[in-house]
Amino acid sequence: MARPEQVLLLEPQHEMKFRGPFSDVVTTNLKLSNPTDRNVCFKVKTTAPRRYCVRPNSGIIDAGTSINVSVMLQPFDYDPNEKSKHKFMVQSMLAPPDMTDMEGVWKEAKPEELMDSKLRCVFEMPVENEKMHEVESSKLSSSSLQKSESSSLPLKSMISTLDDGEVKKIMEECKRLQMEAQRLREENKQIREDDGLRMRKSNVVSSQHSSVDMKKQEGLSIRMVALIVLFFVVGVIVGKLVL
Repeated sequence: MARPEQVLLLEPQHEMKFRGPFSDVVTTNLKLSNPTDRNVCFKVKTTAPRRYCVRPNSGIIDAGTSINVSVMLQPFDYDPNEKSKHKFMVQSMLAPPDMTDMEGVWKEAKPEELMDSKLRCVFEMPVENEKMHEVESSKLSSSSLQKSESSSLPLKSMISTLDDGEVKKIMEECKRLQMEAQRLREENKQIREDDGLRMRKSNVVSSQHSSVDMKKQEGLSIRMVALIVLFFVVGVIVGKLVL
């Protein structure tokens, strides 16, 4: 037995379009309307449940009312050459008058009581937005170029107003400053060399003084030893004479 036709009105009817960029969550809405005089149960299913978040994904639509279902596509790396194979199915059935458990009603529903509608997913990248972005970036680059050119104009105009005599004077002044800097560097070098020479001389003098002091100390020690030996010999001789 063929299934009955869908009593709900879907908007859109056949395609759900998701417009990029897809680096963030992209949401599209599916409107379900119930034009009948009875309440209708519905479920929204997809072939890629990990890629989408559907709120609400099931419920009851009262007679003569409608409901908006938000379908949220999760972020992913978009490939324009890859066609989307994702599909959605809106399943529905007339709600029993004494319904208390919706899950139980779906489990006990007969196939001939179920109605469904299928929609395919379409991914679109906003080419117009990309073009607008390129145009804006080109405008910004051109404006920055114009600003830099305008800022360089006064310098060019100042250079063009100088005559040959003034340019020559400026060149001579630059040469004089370079020579003065070279002279100062040479003086600084000479001062450093003189300081090094003084340091070396002072080191030599101090070393000479220390050697002289050491020689004096050695002479004194030799004299003391000689005097001690002399006193010892004299003492020995005197002792023999006394005995």
